[in-house]
Amino acid sequence: MNKKQLQSEQTRKRIVDAARMLFAQKGYKATSIEDIIAATGTSKGNLYYHFKSKEGLFLYLLDEWDREWEEKWETGESQFKTSSEKLFGLAELLVHDDLNHPLTKAADEFFNEEKTSEIEERITGMVDRHLEWNRRLIQEGIDRGEYRAEQAGEYAVVLESLLFGLSHMSRNREPEAVLELYHQAMKVFLYGISAGTTSHTPG
Repeated sequence: MNKKQLQSEQTRKRIVDAARMLFAQKGYKATSIEDIIAATGTSKGNLYYHFKSKEGLFLYLLDEWDREWEEKWETGESQFKTSSEKLFGLAELLVHDDLNHPLTKAADEFFNEEKTSEIEERITGMVDRHLEWNRRLIQEGIDRGEYRAEQAGEYAVVLESLLFGLSHMSRNREPEAVLELYHQAMKVFLYGISAGTTSHTPG
């Protein structure tokens, strides 16, 4: 990396660090591009060289959050012996992460904002990665004989919808109550896909 590239990378890091701090302190809506520029001491042109918009910068932080979460998961995954244990472990990690992450409130605001088609496309890509992660975990359970040999992709969508809804419906509950709610949700989900249960189709 030459000197110019190093300076550019350092500027990018300053922007990211300042934005993360401001979004955590002020929330998504109340943080402006001007706030970020003032905090970094850089120019508007410099900021837009690295990130096209405030939305794009926040999406970068969300991607960073995803990567950090996956690292935490990979560190502790080996402690779980079955796919079902992994799903309960997933629920617990999500609860602790959502309750304690500094960007949780800002993320709630961000997802309720009107977005450009480019940002919507990038969010779709992020959701697709979550669905593929879910699918692999569920397919592992199918391969082990824990779950019914049906469509892992469909189960993945149901699981993501369940977790997304829980995240938004449990914001004002006490931490212990949130954890219990996630545990109950996982029990219901696992009962539905367990190889020991029979699916019932209305008709």
